[in-house]
Amino acid sequence: MADEKASEEPKPVSETDGDAAKKEAKPLSPADELRRHLNNIHKAVSLKEHRYTTRVLRAIASTRSKLSDGVLRKVILEYLPKSSENAPLLKFLVEPMEDESSAAEESNAEDTVAVPGEVALTLAIPELTCYLHLLVLIFLLDGDQKEQAVSCATSLVEKVNTFNRRSLDAIGARCYFYYGRAYELVDRMQEIRSALLARLRTSTLHFDAEGQATVTNLILRNLLHFRLYDQANKLILKIVFPPSAPNSECARFMYYCGVIKAVMLEYTEANNFLLQALQKAPQNTAIGFRQTVNRFSIVVQLLLGLIPDRALFRQSVLKKPLQPYFELTQAVRGGDLQQFTEVCSKFHEKFEADKTINLIIRLRQNVIKAGIRKISLSYSRISLADVADRLRLGSAVDAEFIVAKAIRDGVIEACIDHKGGFMQSKDTQDQYSTTEPQAEFHKRISFCLNLHNQSVKAMRYPEKVEKEKPEAATAAASS
Repeated sequence: MADEKASEEPKPVSETDGDAAKKEAKPLSPADELRRHLNNIHKAVSLKEHRYTTRVLRAIASTRSKLSDGVLRKVILEYLPKSSENAPLLKFLVEPMEDESSAAEESNAEDTVAVPGEVALTLAIPELTCYLHLLVLIFLLDGDQKEQAVSCATSLVEKVNTFNRRSLDAIGARCYFYYGRAYELVDRMQEIRSALLARLRTSTLHFDAEGQATVTNLILRNLLHFRLYDQANKLILKIVFPPSAPNSECARFMYYCGVIKAVMLEYTEANNFLLQALQKAPQNTAIGFRQTVNRFSIVVQLLLGLIPDRALFRQSVLKKPLQPYFELTQAVRGGDLQQFTEVCSKFHEKFEADKTINLIIRLRQNVIKAGIRKISLSYSRISLADVADRLRLGSAVDAEFIVAKAIRDGVIEACIDHKGGFMQSKDTQDQYSTTEPQAEFHKRISFCLNLHNQSVKAMRYPEKVEKEKPEAATAAASS
């Protein structure tokens, strides 16, 4: 018993073991994190494994918050020792004072942690230089140095275009994304349109799916910014968006296509594109993107004569931004033209900022149609003067023209008595005795099948592994 108790007692931990545990638990410094990313890029180029580059690009969101002049300068001087390579980058960074530089060197020497698996990078390959240049550009954008960011982005794109390497495609696509962002912040997007079109041609010829998707979205964003909807529509009809593009780029492309189709009066296709954009967008992040897509989706559904689900307006992240559209939906649903006019005047600036004002103006006819449909269901016979009064129209003559158009479009089933000056509603027909439920059911089935096909295409399957031969497997089992 005494031996068992002795064996159960904890063993004393030596000081060296404690120091080793502390050293392992110590987090990496920002400079060491950048070294690890650069090491992964070098590994991706040497082993021809693009997943290492993808891993580095996914970590940009967390890396950008730790960037500083000192960290970038130190890593650039370490990996780009030649003055001809580091000079174009160092000119965008603030030069440290002598006292600060010496103190920073001492602190960095104490805090440096060995990066596991690090290899010596003897050659500054183009992927490393472009990645460091990209980090400097992101640092300038976060620091609100717009003019310097434009200069940095221009030199970065020129550097990317000088190389024809497939291992640089993923980094080049991200470089073009921030290149477009830099010019957008200074409101000079028209200057880069020809460069983007040239890059789209190059990416298509090189079968660069990520670069092609990124540049396509940048061109569409550029055209929509200047309201060139006709050119944007021709572009999406001519190009073939790569199916292997990242999910985020697919969601952006679906959103842009939805906006273009809505402006071109193709509301059914616009609604399908916007719904696919919402499905491909992240559900827990990208809140601003989901808010923007939902704004256009609500207006397009109203133009189609559909009423959005009330649960949509109750979501915590959408309740406040979609409040104007909730009041707009209530006005359209009730068919109250005066309420619709009040909502439009009240939130005119908001709708104009969201770039939905042109679509909302078209809803006036839908409001009138909803009001007429509501009146036809409530009254079997009603005078045109009362119709004009309920719809807040100018006169009975205007009401007669609007009712006649609604009858011709099939909105209501009624007839107009010109002598008596009233509208006579016909007996409502049972919808289930017609083919309308079947057509609606077929429409929903087609949508679900299309969604299933898109989901299957987006699935990632494991790499093919050669199966062992049955004789080898039985021999291994017997041994």
